[in-house]
Amino acid sequence: MTNPSPLSIRGGTRQLDATGLARVAVFAAVVAVLGLPGGFSVAGGVPITVQTLGVMLAGAILGPRLGALSMAVLMALVAIGLPLLAGGRGGIGVFFGPSAGYLLGWIVGAFVIGLVVHAGGRKPVGWRTLAGMLTGGILVIYAIGIPVQSMVTRLPLGETVMMSLAFIPGDLIKAVTATVIVMTLVRAYPRAFARVWASTPAPAPERVR
Repeated sequence: MTNPSPLSIRGGTRQLDATGLARVAVFAAVVAVLGLPGGFSVAGGVPITVQTLGVMLAGAILGPRLGALSMAVLMALVAIGLPLLAGGRGGIGVFFGPSAGYLLGWIVGAFVIGLVVHAGGRKPVGWRTLAGMLTGGILVIYAIGIPVQSMVTRLPLGETVMMSLAFIPGDLIKAVTATVIVMTLVRAYPRAFARVWASTPAPAPERVR
């Protein structure tokens, strides 16, 4: 028996059930907890933290819609003043600072990760999971974060790109770590995933003549 999807379809529209809401809340909390150790700032005031590991896991485990929603919920809580970002940061002001684009990138990145990892509704496999982490968890977040950072700090885009290279080694480690965690869960506890994977239909029996 497979898990029912927390995104049920009623009357032609997708509705979020209690299980889906709980998963969204849990992953918003996971990313917040990953910020407790704090971070250190490089590249124009943008902190290096382990919170992007939580973003990667949210997209891969919850799928595109719930993964993005969990990050949107986290951003909403931060905006109203809760100190949920690394270093106890919170408040609307963080969305006008150098890291604003990266925070928006968490939402889009989680969505892209979910799309790649669960492409075609299929069960996650190692290479596709890693590809999702690299694409959504690094490239997408950088593509949104770096231009915004450049605009806020008024530094040339090329210089901002070069400074942002300091993030690459840590993000690659997080991508590999997230991939290992996801593949371990696929084998050991598939119920952790908020997706119902498409199964390959069995071949039709041959007719006996």
